[in-house]
Amino acid sequence: MQHQSNRLAWLLYTLPLLFLAGFYFYPLAGILRVSFAQEGAAGREAVWLQPFFWRVLWFTTWQAAASMLLTLLVGMPLAWLFARYDFAGKGLVRALTTIPFVMPTVVVAAAFTSLIGPSGLVNGWLMQAFSLDTPPLELLQTIWIILLAHVFYNVSVVIRTVGSFWANLSPHYEEAAASLGANPAQRFWLITLPLLLPSVTAAGLLVFLFCFTSFGVVLILGGLRFATLEVEIYRQAVTLFNLPAAALLSLVQMGLTFGVMAVYTRVQRRASRPLDQRPTRSTARRARTPAEVALLVVGMGFALLLLLAPLAALAWQSISWGGEGLTLTYFRELAINRRGSAFFVSPLYAIRNSLLVALSVVVLSLSLGVISAYLLAGRRNWLTALLDPLFLLPLGTSAVTLGLGYIVAMGSLRASLLLIPIAHTLIAVPFVVRTLLPALRSLDPHLREAAANLGATPLRVWWEIDLPLLRPALTVGAVFAFTISLGEFGATLLISRPDFPTMPVVIYQALGQPGALNYGKATAMSTILMAVAGTGLVLIERLRWEGSREF
Repeated sequence: MQHQSNRLAWLLYTLPLLFLAGFYFYPLAGILRVSFAQEGAAGREAVWLQPFFWRVLWFTTWQAAASMLLTLLVGMPLAWLFARYDFAGKGLVRALTTIPFVMPTVVVAAAFTSLIGPSGLVNGWLMQAFSLDTPPLELLQTIWIILLAHVFYNVSVVIRTVGSFWANLSPHYEEAAASLGANPAQRFWLITLPLLLPSVTAAGLLVFLFCFTSFGVVLILGGLRFATLEVEIYRQAVTLFNLPAAALLSLVQMGLTFGVMAVYTRVQRRASRPLDQRPTRSTARRARTPAEVALLVVGMGFALLLLLAPLAALAWQSISWGGEGLTLTYFRELAINRRGSAFFVSPLYAIRNSLLVALSVVVLSLSLGVISAYLLAGRRNWLTALLDPLFLLPLGTSAVTLGLGYIVAMGSLRASLLLIPIAHTLIAVPFVVRTLLPALRSLDPHLREAAANLGATPLRVWWEIDLPLLRPALTVGAVFAFTISLGEFGATLLISRPDFPTMPVVIYQALGQPGALNYGKATAMSTILMAVAGTGLVLIERLRWEGSREF
């Protein structure tokens, strides 16, 4: 019986490996095989000789590091507030703070332009209030708006990843330190922060990878002065049709990503340990003193202002018509095919497509992510040390390169609707794994041993011991998978069929057409995407906080 269980476990472990081999390495090998043909040698050599390559590499690295530090600086206090305080509407506020993460990068860039661009709401108010002739805020095409947009886009990663782990951390550690005379600062730096290190490192890594591969934010808000490796890969592959140079840049990007992942996973394995975890209802409490109430109100108000103001400005423009009043004209225009296109799709159909894909991605990514997390959390040897950073490589790979790889290597599947959820799952699985690993490695192994000694089968041990303890992390992983799929744009644009567009593709198509009407239609679809994402996240939060046996 034990032998059969081991065989079944190893059979399950092969599933994520086969998925990665078939839908990541095989398409990548196809595009590299085409790009690194002998006739492309001149294009590859030219990249190394150009000074711009080293400028792009340096800018990509330092802006990602700066964005990560700023995001952690903003996100950690908010994660603490969510973890340690219970208040009315907590699930709703948490869902609202996650909405920016689901937005495609082109929408994020458009939202910041609507808020603080030259013709944005803030500049309009300031010019009217102080009788100014020119916009006082000139942040477009500066590094500051790029960093601000990255914080806006990624702070929910810190709130979700760190806040979930922090909420289940027993307060007895700090209470014991306090009884020994430690002040609040000492308790945080010497007790709490080391215990949070795996989840903080995981959150910081995810933010770094997002900013390291930033595309739409840098391209639209930064302009021609700034370019990340991702932007340069797109330019070389799509604009200049220089596939050898694009492939070389992709290899550099993947190599750096793999190196960062290898260092990180080694640090995380050393930092992870079994912990005394408690239900959130026993660790979170109501604010008691006026100072705590004020802190909670200011913190949540700041979070909502930072994360919702750009999106609110975008939504406002979707119901404004040339400053002449409120109207639903842009929303009605979404259902009108003025150009007579044979590939016109109604917005309801695009919403249905996005939801169907997102739900299938949740199922696929959780299934593969749980198996991968158990594989990595098991016996530590050279294989797991190699696989740990390997599972994260899709996050550091250009979506343009992967999309071209699917076209080159999977011609037979090019017209299949299965390719979109597969591509989304490839991106979502690393988030699920990184969310589950800290929680899985912190489980007390004595609980499993006790259940096994009482005669429980491995499946029953998992169902009655592991699953209830991992449910908060699984919920967070489901949120990540759902939101990533709803907002995924780069790969979808290349592999989607004209008769099966998702909401981000419809938004991009509207933004790519000239005229105020088309821009208004893009803001209207963006508002619908925000509403759909917000509704889904609120439902997930209700499941998270009201579910039975919830942590």
